[in-house]
Amino acid sequence: MKWKKWLENWEMTGLKISVPYLEMEWAPRDADRAAAWSMYVELLTRVSTQRLSDGDGDEATALDSIYSLFALTREIMRAQGVDCMEFSKLAIVILNQRVRPFTAKWHRLKLEGAFNDPMQCQQFREDLRTLQKTLSVYTGMLGEIAGVEEDLRNLEWGSPVEQGS
Repeated sequence: MKWKKWLENWEMTGLKISVPYLEMEWAPRDADRAAAWSMYVELLTRVSTQRLSDGDGDEATALDSIYSLFALTREIMRAQGVDCMEFSKLAIVILNQRVRPFTAKWHRLKLEGAFNDPMQCQQFREDLRTLQKTLSVYTGMLGEIAGVEEDLRNLEWGSPVEQGS
């Protein structure tokens, strides 16, 4: 299967990826599966895919958790080495095209005091819910790469991101 087809299967066609990469074979290796499992577990247990109810938690901690995905992804890629290229291609695109715009926007606003304004906090949570939808799909993609037989995204009350929609 080609990368393009695999992304289409997950309805992630809005990602900007060079045509030569899209035409490459989608062929995860054992290191990709190990990396995907590590990231899958992390995403399942963070605010990245778990609903943050109004009145629960705080925005700064949620932002820090999302931001920590960068260091975590780098750590996983280093640990698995060059044999986790399929995971790396996907992870880099998700981080740079979906997570980075969110963290860049909200880090700046946080420094300007946005989390002291209830309206800004509400906007943060709305933006977070939008990002969570993408990260939930990404988590599912990682589960497929890892060979997860039972999708743990729906372990509790159904997809946590869908509950907040």
